[in-house]
Amino acid sequence: MPQHIALKDPHREARIYSARTITAILIVMGLLGLIVMRYYTLQITEYETYRTQSERNRVQLQPLPPKRGLIYDRNGVLLADNRPSHLLSVVVERVPDLEATLSELQQLVPVSESDLENFYKKKDRRRPYEPVPLRFRLTESERAVLAVNRHRLPGVTVDAQLLRHYPYGELFSHAIGYVGRINERESFELDASDYRGTFHVGKVGVEKYYEDILHGDVGYQNVETNAHGRVLRVLERFDPKPGADLVLHLDIGLQRVAYEALGEQRGAVVAMDPATGGVLALVSTPGFDSNLFVNGISSADYSALRDSPDVPLFNRAVQGQYPPGSTVKPMMALAGLESGLVTPEYTVPDPGWYRLPGDSRRYRDWILKIRGTGHAPRVDLEMAVAESCDVYFYDLARRLTIDGMYDYLHPFGLGERSGIDTTNERRGVLPSTRWKRDAMNQPWYPGETISAGIGQGYMLATPVQLAVATTALATRGRHYSPRLVKSIDGVPEAAPELAPVQATEAHWEVVQQAMREVVHGQRGSARRISQGIQYEMAGKTGTAQVIGIAQGEIYREEEVAERHRNHGLFIAFAPLEAPTIAVAVIVENGGGSSAAYPIARQVIDAWLLDESTADAGVEAARGEAG
Repeated sequence: MPQHIALKDPHREARIYSARTITAILIVMGLLGLIVMRYYTLQITEYETYRTQSERNRVQLQPLPPKRGLIYDRNGVLLADNRPSHLLSVVVERVPDLEATLSELQQLVPVSESDLENFYKKKDRRRPYEPVPLRFRLTESERAVLAVNRHRLPGVTVDAQLLRHYPYGELFSHAIGYVGRINERESFELDASDYRGTFHVGKVGVEKYYEDILHGDVGYQNVETNAHGRVLRVLERFDPKPGADLVLHLDIGLQRVAYEALGEQRGAVVAMDPATGGVLALVSTPGFDSNLFVNGISSADYSALRDSPDVPLFNRAVQGQYPPGSTVKPMMALAGLESGLVTPEYTVPDPGWYRLPGDSRRYRDWILKIRGTGHAPRVDLEMAVAESCDVYFYDLARRLTIDGMYDYLHPFGLGERSGIDTTNERRGVLPSTRWKRDAMNQPWYPGETISAGIGQGYMLATPVQLAVATTALATRGRHYSPRLVKSIDGVPEAAPELAPVQATEAHWEVVQQAMREVVHGQRGSARRISQGIQYEMAGKTGTAQVIGIAQGEIYREEEVAERHRNHGLFIAFAPLEAPTIAVAVIVENGGGSSAAYPIARQVIDAWLLDESTADAGVEAARGEAG
């Protein structure tokens, strides 16, 4: 049976071909439509976004850190400088393999674990394409090694920067303070826009107190870079505004005299100009090298400072709180005169001890262990100040009462921060019945008033507070908040004037003459420093107990451990008729005031007499800095 052979169906094939052609055209048109839509999105809708991303790969906005303001002493000697240094940084976005790059850098230049730790902390807090510092203070040989290998290190940059330098290190460590790397806490507290490109901030002292003024305002520049992040050209630049320069009241010659006079002893010296409140010298010993902190102090160096029993990081001038001892007696004498409880002729019997009415306890006078009796059968105000008679002031304190003492001593600045333009100042303690109730929830006892009358017990003062009180004694009531900074960018800075201490001229005269007898009187407690003196000095010695002495026992210095011995204090101003300097000295565990008043004499001599030595000291300092 014959088979049927199917014939072609041209109509069907044409329909299939047309359908396929139309489908292909639609697919092509759809794909072209997608391309057009995407092109429209890229070129029109999201043009600015992608243009910015493209520009970011080619153009970068770089911060320009400002130059930190310089710090000078009153003679123009540079105390805080900026020195050029080179910094190794990494732009993370430009690095193909960060860990491999860091490992290679460690093989080329020394990179410590602390450097890496700080790098990772900075990396997590930076802006995109912002360089992250890895190493500071590159040496010339290290820069050469990095330059030779530059082609193998995309994203790695070596930039020049200015780093803080302190030419005199320990001499001004507590007065000026120091800058250090910005830590994690500070990075959140500081305005990020103001500190872009800046890695250091003032930590303590003048450097921190005047941080806003010293820092300046950041600038920026737009730069064109290649694929490796290397700068090809600068497109736009806005210069930073440098920080203001500071001129201090401090005198480098006087500062050096005070520092060397203290020597190896723990203590502090504060010298002020009574007429202006300017701080002429501020020394705390021992000190430390401020340069150690600029780029991050090593663990070994920091441990040595932190664990030292002499506590070199502690600024005794503003943080040290000591019983003022007999240095409060001139103020107590003025309080007695002003209250009408005593007159210059009023006398008190002095057997070498004092006893409260109805109390069997004897409060000893310091002279008792030396003479076995008191200063004299009866003691008046001038003798009481000149010879530092405790019995006289025991009696005055009892009649004045602790709250009366507070009312008269508070205007001198005791018990309150002085307002000095530095950091970490403490307020001391000027006790009263209210103070003890608030601080300890306890009543005040009469025996505590006796101790406070000679600057012992709960009473505490800083050397700066004693210096301010001494300026009030020198000027007969007028005194200022102490100031380290004399001018900012050439504009004078006046010290705020404090409320004056009110007293009659006759009473001021009596107190000042009594303080004169301390130094120039035949039985003055500081008469040893009057030998060869060429001016009249008014002063007051003080001794502060460190440990208690039981009733009936005698303090014998040779039997007491060195760190348990009495502190020595001395306050003074000169010349008597027109004072130009007031000084407060504390020598920790010096055994008594005899350790302190020779230091004050050296400082005042240097200020009033030894101009040639002072000038030579300035010249030597300039040469040393150079």
